[in-house]
Amino acid sequence: MDIAVATVETGGEKFPTLVFPTNDTGSQDMAAAGSSYTIVEYFGGDDGYRCGYCKNEKGNFSHGMWSHAMTVQDYQDLIDRGWRRSGKYVYKPVMNKTCCPQYTIRCHALDFQPSKTHKKILKKVKKFLSKGELPVGQCDGGCDGVFEEIRGFLEPLTSSLQRTVAIAAGISQSFFSGEPMDSAFELGGGVPPVDPVKMQQSQVERPIIPSGPEGDGDAKPASPETSREEPASSPAVKSPRLAPKPGVGADPSRPPCRKAKDLRKERRLQKEQQRRQDGGTLTSPNPTPSNPASSQPKTVEEFIADSLPDDAVHRLEVRLVPVSFEDPDFLASYEQSAALYARYQMAIHGDPPFECGESQFKRFLCDSPLEAETSPDGPDVGYGSFHQQYWLDGRIVAVGVIDILPSCVSSVYLYYHPDFASLSLGSYSALREIAFTRQLQKQSPKLSYYYLGFYIHSCPKMRYKGQYKPSDLLCPETYVWMPIERCIPRLETSAYARLNEDGRAGDARALKDLGRTLVLHRRTVMPYAAYARKRKGPSDEREVEQYASLVGQTCAERILLYRA
Repeated sequence: MDIAVATVETGGEKFPTLVFPTNDTGSQDMAAAGSSYTIVEYFGGDDGYRCGYCKNEKGNFSHGMWSHAMTVQDYQDLIDRGWRRSGKYVYKPVMNKTCCPQYTIRCHALDFQPSKTHKKILKKVKKFLSKGELPVGQCDGGCDGVFEEIRGFLEPLTSSLQRTVAIAAGISQSFFSGEPMDSAFELGGGVPPVDPVKMQQSQVERPIIPSGPEGDGDAKPASPETSREEPASSPAVKSPRLAPKPGVGADPSRPPCRKAKDLRKERRLQKEQQRRQDGGTLTSPNPTPSNPASSQPKTVEEFIADSLPDDAVHRLEVRLVPVSFEDPDFLASYEQSAALYARYQMAIHGDPPFECGESQFKRFLCDSPLEAETSPDGPDVGYGSFHQQYWLDGRIVAVGVIDILPSCVSSVYLYYHPDFASLSLGSYSALREIAFTRQLQKQSPKLSYYYLGFYIHSCPKMRYKGQYKPSDLLCPETYVWMPIERCIPRLETSAYARLNEDGRAGDARALKDLGRTLVLHRRTVMPYAAYARKRKGPSDEREVEQYASLVGQTCAERILLYRA
């Protein structure tokens, strides 16, 4: 539903006036504004709050704004300037001030090749589907990191202004502060029990879909080499070197230990020598395959599409549903999806029932400012917010929340059934989302990136996102993408760093003309220069200038900044 636009004349100047649709209470609803405009309220970012990574009580700083409506192009431009959404709240870390700087990271989906770790995860899931063998282990490390990324931001917004605006926007104060909220689960004394997922082949509803979904992806972070080594003690006085006790140490009568790689090479050479002796064809130790195509590594799609045996124990289906209460598939699976979210939060993150009820699920993962849009050169499914549901034998076992934007698929969150944590579903969903991005790119050529949210180098458990290669980090000063390999040395030296190596480069979309910033005042759209002339009371120029500098000149001239 689009906003109706009229024209009013004020003081000899003509400005468009927006006529908003009315909601159920009869009042005008900015959230139903449609796809023509993005409308935001800016909150600033002067107060520090608790960091979800290093647990610093006042070290986390970010700018924030509440989005009543947002076009997918505006959000694409905002995330390319370091912004990120959680529900309808859009935030940008104060990079040179926050304790754990968060760098936007994107993966080149078209050039992605799964690593050995990724291949093991894909094979692990296939083995489970084929034979029903559930590996013993824990969730891959990224799962906690993804939640901490969002929780670290949403935990106490202590500014009274932020709380006031949040409440005025219809958000419970406890949503940001972490205080208990009223919910159906709270009144009922807990979350309704959910039966474990049954693994019966008779429950199969649909065959596997080889390409699919999303997740604010997680893979177990590779520990730094230094952390694998025991720190050497350094006593003040060196003790004399003692001869080894009898029976201790290597057996001199046995050959020394050798690397497995060397042993394999030696066996390969022995086989080649045996072939020569038997009169076989002389081949090199590393023969070149006759078929050039066979030398190409398997793509992520090929791993996913590997056919299962006819007698496979389980069947997995991936379904993409738009986040819309008007969509029948979304409505039909809503209760099951909400119950899965509650179970995940309680089991994996230890949340009490009243903090992961249906109302929190709706605010966090179903309320999106993005309006569904379609374009002649866009993907068939259109743009907007979606839930990518993983159905195992007829039940939802995981849901990846994603945004499909003009240039990328952006991962928002992932939740899954705790019984399947050992399948590394965080990493698996990220791989599926990369494959899904590649699928969409065939329909929309410019949609070629997979955004994984934020990369926090100062938090080791969040470094796993750098394993999806090739990938780039966003320079916090010039907003230019830089290959992550060139960024790591700078981040090893300092948690905050300018990543662009060109010292003369600047922000190409830096604010140049504050007066052209668009504001929405009393339902009338006008440039800030005209609004400032009409405004009564204290000047808000400093706040508006800060907002416009953060979103950049292009967005400032397109997004409507609400002024009370």
